[in-house]
Amino acid sequence: MSQAQASQAVVQLDASDLPAHCPNPNMTSWSSHPRVFLELDVHGAAKCPYCGTQYQLKPGSVVSHH
Repeated sequence: MSQAQASQAVVQLDASDLPAHCPNPNMTSWSSHPRVFLELDVHGAAKCPYCGTQYQLKPGSVVSHH
């Protein structure tokens, strides 16, 4: 996946995928950037500051807090 494709993709996350980070396991390692952990907003969304990939928590996902 190129960076242009990654910036247009929306990665759906389950609660088990947290903490959210980019690059994600589906991205090729040769084109990746340093790993960055993402903070989801109140709508369950985040955007990677490096590649622009959008992340969205799946509807109905229950996130437990410590």
